[in-house]
Amino acid sequence: MPVPLTVIVLAAGKGTRMKSERPKVLHPLTGRSMIEHVLTTAAALAPERAVVVLAPEMDAVAAAVDRGPLAAVIAYQEPQLGTGHALLVAREHLPRNGEVLVLYGDTPLVTPDTLNQLLEARRAAGAAVAVLGFRPPDTTGYGRLACDGQGLAAIVEERHADDTLKREGACNAGIMAFDAARLGPLLDALEIKQPKGEYYLTDVVAHARARGWACTAIEGPYEAGLGVNSQGQLAEVEAILQRRLRRAAMAAGATLIGPETIFLAADTVLAAGAEVGPYVVFGPGVRVETAAQILPFSHLEGVTIAAGARIGPFARIRPGTEIGENARIGNFVELKNARIEAGAKANHLSYIGDALVGARSNIGAGTITCNYDGVGKHRTEIGAGVFIGSNSALLAPLTIGDGAFVGAGSTINRDVPPGSLSIARGRQTDIPDGAARIRARRRSGS
Repeated sequence: MPVPLTVIVLAAGKGTRMKSERPKVLHPLTGRSMIEHVLTTAAALAPERAVVVLAPEMDAVAAAVDRGPLAAVIAYQEPQLGTGHALLVAREHLPRNGEVLVLYGDTPLVTPDTLNQLLEARRAAGAAVAVLGFRPPDTTGYGRLACDGQGLAAIVEERHADDTLKREGACNAGIMAFDAARLGPLLDALEIKQPKGEYYLTDVVAHARARGWACTAIEGPYEAGLGVNSQGQLAEVEAILQRRLRRAAMAAGATLIGPETIFLAADTVLAAGAEVGPYVVFGPGVRVETAAQILPFSHLEGVTIAAGARIGPFARIRPGTEIGENARIGNFVELKNARIEAGAKANHLSYIGDALVGARSNIGAGTITCNYDGVGKHRTEIGAGVFIGSNSALLAPLTIGDGAFVGAGSTINRDVPPGSLSIARGRQTDIPDGAARIRARRRSGS
């Protein structure tokens, strides 16, 4: 029978080292906030309840938690007196039985697999406490896990660790799993420690061992314990997440040409057989179907691209766009909230916003759907099999019927009937020798 799980996410830290007005846990990673990554990982464990501990002034973070992937209650920590105190303020939400898993809002790389291993290790050992250890490339500043023949004996601050423990002991990732029935007495035993005047959650290991309760630890991948406390660390974590996403996409059958230059969002879906060229950036909400091609230097966000479509190079596809099968969107074309139906083409230098482009229609170079009148946005609907000549301006709201033809250089400000040829431009006038007279005036300065 599954053991009921409660997840506690500690996220009250101010993140002053980020040197940003944005709360630390709201900094983005692969198109999601840091806290959303942690909550998504927690949600994969299917906990019975979840609690996020915040500081009172963190309204934006609270809103992000409410919108997040996991239904969670919020407990407020004021003042912030350390990790042990953070768990104390969440105490009313803690269960009497089951398991409690403590995560951190600024440690987004841990995976559900690693957390399940930690929980299983606690159950197997009958432990009151299980701690996640790791071995980062730089161990500076991390506490060490001291073990003996009975399991985990203590978590030792780096400044108190001897040379052998510093060299051989795994670092403390901070992530812990508890037997809920024994957590209460361990929290009761916590005391304020100097020099910071804080309650240290790490002290629970020593308190558990003093009561004769077993404690255990496992070692996870070094990435699992990496936290974010600076802009440099944020960039390092982003790079790790990008490598994970690229590997997963290629393992699923997508072709990435120059994968190290391609940036994916956490929710990017690339079907088997999709092909992505170098220097493509995916924002949130992109789905690319099989045999579709995304050519270099394109930027996509909030778009679905059907099978066989080709995008770019140098295309910008903005949210709300749907691109049909075998459609062609070429260089320096921008789409926004547009539906491009099967086989339609916009191959050069165009803007199509708040629009429908029917199947097999062709949008000439330099065409603009003029969707904004300074007050509101308006829609352009272009039927099937329409030809729009180059350098045309389509003044929305506007409907162009099936099979219509719009002459190059036209400014269209009223509906075009199906099958019609519409031309809206000044009549051409040719003046014999006019060019020679203009040049003569310029030379004379008159």
